[in-house]
Amino acid sequence: MIKVEEETTSRLDTYLAEKLELSRSKIQKLIKEDLVTVNGKNVNGSYQVKLNDEIEVNDDLDYEMKVEPENIPLDIVYEDDDLLVINKPSGMVVHPAAGHYTGTLVNALLYHFNIESKDKIRPGIVHRLDKDTSGVMLVAKNEWTHERLSDMISKKEVKRHYLAIVNGLIKHDTGTIDAPIGRDPNNRQQMTVTDINAKDAITHFRVLKRYKENTLLECILETGRTHQIRVHLAYIGHPVNNDPTYCKKKATDFGQMLHSKYIEFLHPRTNKLLSFTVDAPKEFQDKINELEGE
Repeated sequence: MIKVEEETTSRLDTYLAEKLELSRSKIQKLIKEDLVTVNGKNVNGSYQVKLNDEIEVNDDLDYEMKVEPENIPLDIVYEDDDLLVINKPSGMVVHPAAGHYTGTLVNALLYHFNIESKDKIRPGIVHRLDKDTSGVMLVAKNEWTHERLSDMISKKEVKRHYLAIVNGLIKHDTGTIDAPIGRDPNNRQQMTVTDINAKDAITHFRVLKRYKENTLLECILETGRTHQIRVHLAYIGHPVNNDPTYCKKKATDFGQMLHSKYIEFLHPRTNKLLSFTVDAPKEFQDKINELEGE
């Protein structure tokens, strides 16, 4: 998110080219592909940027850029010569993207570790967590491990379990949401359940506890689409509590109550079964305590 905090007479394409240090032709291409919105709406490159405009750029960064190492603390759950298991805090972006060039997990990884990778933008990243989703995730320390972990994830050989607090009471104790996910044609910054340019997506869930107006779930991913759990739960009418994107209720700065609590996989080199569990962050626990007290 880029918020315009100064008066300007610039066109949108010119403004973003300067702000993001990209070529104007690159920006114009993004605008043409509906990957840029201003105040939630698609506009053309000649749009006159105004004070307090909120600009979103959804770009996978397929161009060359230099990612700098940064001394950002990391919570390392496990480490060996091939891989890392990290407990990512809520609020941390995993890899650089337009508008987020610094402060990411990748910036921290480059400072603390020697990550061997052909990918200069996402070195070591084999799967992602959303910015405001906390919890355990895998990082490859070399290209050999990256290829094998990526293959294991694509073959559904890596188990990932999440905790989610959702709005409303889910009546069924268990369930499976099997609904394809693609980019929302009305808002390119969001995903949605759709048959248009979509990919198969399957989420299993189990009710852990019901409260007065909320439900605590364990969710298990069978596929790993962008925003999958958040989109699927919103689709069945039970959005993740405090989700700023898919929940209609106003969210706090913390973001969605979604935590990656558990991961299990065979080590690609030793074939040893590894599993790791990390506790949810304080804000998540505080919400549980609040619900317990109702």
